Amino acid sequence: MPIKKINILRARLSSVVVGADDAALALCVALVARGHVLIEGPPGVGKTSIAQALADAMSGSCKRVQFTPDLLPSDILGYNLYRQKEEEFEFVRGPVFSNVLLADEINRTSPRVQSALLEAMNDGQVSMDGETHKLEQPFLVLATQNDTTHTGTFPLPEPQLDRFLLSIPMELPKRDLQIKILESYGQEQGSLEPLLNKEEIFQLQEQADKLLASEHLNRYIVDLCEGVRNLAGGAHTVSVRASIAILRAAKALALIEGDDYTKPDHVQQVFMHVMAHRVLCDDGSDPVTVLQAVLEKVPAP
Repeated sequence: MPIKKINILRARLSSVVVGADDAALALCVALVARGHVLIEGPPGVGKTSIAQALADAMSGSCKRVQFTPDLLPSDILGYNLYRQKEEEFEFVRGPVFSNVLLADEINRTSPRVQSALLEAMNDGQVSMDGETHKLEQPFLVLATQNDTTHTGTFPLPEPQLDRFLLSIPMELPKRDLQIKILESYGQEQGSLEPLLNKEEIFQLQEQADKLLASEHLNRYIVDLCEGVRNLAGGAHTVSVRASIAILRAAKALALIEGDDYTKPDHVQQVFMHVMAHRVLCDDGSDPVTVLQAVLEKVPAP
């Protein structure tokens, strides 16, 4: 039943933003793979709408933070407040203490504030004044990012980018899709009530973890990553975390598509989403061009 629901969720997300079928599938993959998502593109293409739709589909708490230049780490993580009457400090939890954190326009704030999310995204916890506070599971960061060429944006630090399982590019839809959007404007969108409860999400995640992946497939993933390092010009461009991310995403996609084991096709489908935001070419080359060349060059098992 949960597998059927994840495909219903995929269809729901596709209906929220016309023409965003690839983005809808990638969001479902991230949910099943326990990964955080970076949605990239210019303003007004539906980044926040599709992220909010995924948050609405999950049972549990959802918090939204609008990232601005004056935002502070405590606005996200929380802070210790001294209660004079009790003569003790009380930890006031920030919006990161939710099942879904929608970080809207994350690159409109400084790298210092962006990095405040690192521990939460990587370890599922927040450390404050020597105390560790665990986050509730499942925990998912959905971040939207405007094009870095726009004014008032800050580039995300490399360690921050590496914590996102997938990046999803969203562009201005083509002319015929824009006409469909205008035709459907103002129409009732239907119910956006929760579709998956926490237990069903955990079940999907555990099923994906247990899905078979052969030694040949693991070698293929490593060969792809080595190919990216060679073409991009340095070992620093792709960490081991990237290899693990490809495997996790491929397993999640296989589960969603109803397969009993992970195939090279699944790896190839998720490869661009997992790698595009991680690759920094020494010569300034377009990462997408490099990744496409690697896919063509490395033979599949």
